[in-house]
Amino acid sequence: MVETLRQKGIGDEAVLKAMEEVPRHWFLDSALDAFAYEDRALKISCEQTISHPSTVAMQSQLLCLQPGMKVLEIGTGSGYQAAILCKMGAKVFSVERQKGLFDKTRALLAELGFRVRCFLGDGYQGLQEVNYGPYDRIIVTCGAREIPKALMQQLKTGGIMVIPLGEEEQEMLRITKNGPAEEEWKVETFGAYSFVPMLDGRQMR
Repeated sequence: MVETLRQKGIGDEAVLKAMEEVPRHWFLDSALDAFAYEDRALKISCEQTISHPSTVAMQSQLLCLQPGMKVLEIGTGSGYQAAILCKMGAKVFSVERQKGLFDKTRALLAELGFRVRCFLGDGYQGLQEVNYGPYDRIIVTCGAREIPKALMQQLKTGGIMVIPLGEEEQEMLRITKNGPAEEEWKVETFGAYSFVPMLDGRQMR
């Protein structure tokens, strides 16, 4: 899998090392073990998916992460992306809107020894009510219809947000916040992707 990632343009050795050390099958139903290391998205519970390994690696690489940074993840999902960021030395805070998935993944991450602070909430709002921010990095793992202003407010000046933007298909953006005003943001694009949609609110069932 790691060699495939190299061929697809992943050159950050910290990302590659984390992808090598975190078994992807841990985050899947055992019935999918045979497909765990293929570069494909796979179904998880609550009608969600675990992203392609190349997508996880690309988003991780775009963060330009340094150990000790505080990272806010929107969309805990299976927990695989959060585990990769933990392995890279980040302090990870993750928001999931689906309660069933939140309960399952929070327990799994704890069982596997990954120290991720998990929250049930509305990803568009980030963690406004919890005094952990501002964040060095924000990663959104679902397709957003717009750049969430609340998330940009929770991002440090000089910080980076990686977000897939769009409804039917998304463009992967890396936004560097050089100041509070939108005209001060540096926006870079990194190709087309397909994610499950980012939805408002919390799902309590």
